[in-house]
Amino acid sequence: MWQARIFGPIALTLSLCLMTRAPHAADRAPAIEPLPSPAGANSSAPQMTVEGDRAILSWIERSGKQAVLKFAERTAGGWSEARVVVSSERLMVNSADVPSVRALPDGTLAAHWMEENGPDPEAYDLRVAWSTDGRSWSAPVAPNRDKTISQHGFGSLFPMPDGGTGLVWLDGRATHGDEGDMQLRAAVFDKAHKPLSDTVIDSRVCECCPTSVALTADGPIAAFRNRSPGEIRDIYVTRLSAGRWTMPVPVHRDNFKIEGCPVNGPSIAARGRDVVVAWFTAPKDVNRSYLAFSHDGGRTFGAPVRADDVESLGRVVVALKKDGSAIVGWVESAGQMPQFSIRRVEPNGTRSPAVVVANQSGTRYPRMALVRDEVVLAWTESEQESSRVKTARTAVP
Repeated sequence: MWQARIFGPIALTLSLCLMTRAPHAADRAPAIEPLPSPAGANSSAPQMTVEGDRAILSWIERSGKQAVLKFAERTAGGWSEARVVVSSERLMVNSADVPSVRALPDGTLAAHWMEENGPDPEAYDLRVAWSTDGRSWSAPVAPNRDKTISQHGFGSLFPMPDGGTGLVWLDGRATHGDEGDMQLRAAVFDKAHKPLSDTVIDSRVCECCPTSVALTADGPIAAFRNRSPGEIRDIYVTRLSAGRWTMPVPVHRDNFKIEGCPVNGPSIAARGRDVVVAWFTAPKDVNRSYLAFSHDGGRTFGAPVRADDVESLGRVVVALKKDGSAIVGWVESAGQMPQFSIRRVEPNGTRSPAVVVANQSGTRYPRMALVRDEVVLAWTESEQESSRVKTARTAVP
């Protein structure tokens, strides 16, 4: 039995059974521990990325009209010092559409963020920059080649097999007010950070659900919420193969019909040719979070396994262990105070008991990273009119 306690403003006794052990094995697993957060006051919009043994947390801090994108790296001694990527009055701050900082395989850091491009709050541009030391950054470049004043956001950075950098995002260049369709597009940058392409993957997708990308042994795979002509908004995946993105296919046909965007994107993780996708769905107003496993690089997926227990608000995160099991996180509503919870799920559908990580204030798009021998968690905690990004950890169950 894994028993854990979070101290500080959130004091909850937690437990998580390890399903892979013998039924009568005596287990004494490490506790979930609070980590002194590297984020300062008025911080929000956390994101976590992993490359090998490097886990990076990024967030935004606000002071008056100025917003600053910062990041810190997880080390054996705790979080590294917070460093600045960009500071601007034009930096777009949104709890769902967040920037990121990630390490690339050669040690370079890449960052993406959004900048306002006009008075319309739904119109903004993406920017990408690189750094070799985390202190000085290249001049930012735009992944998109259009000049429209429209939405360009919900991006996911990933390394290319040839040493370049890739980005997928939601692109509104074909929208005009309430008309036109949001696109899923992808850009590729070479090793010298020169943009090589701006490609449409899907010409009609959900307008404001975050995207997610993972790296398989066969190459990158992206997960996103699609949008059919009949307003069915299920989760699809597409793979980058031989330089082209494959025709998107559904992870599962939930038949989730909704007239507007639920602002609830999927999360994807991969190891080798094993892939797991977690997502939120609510057909007929029944709110659930699920995950599904693939063992062929994301070409096909098994039957969905339910992540939540009673009722979910979604906002899922997922990580894949070396043994093929997944750690999944979601926000449970259950008719009470919303809770950020996690549990372990085996590929055969066996689930451990859920563990509550944070109450109420942890419901705004929590994050999770699995690196080395620990699971690192992040969320935004709100107090009165301020907020702050909090972090915690536990050993890998």
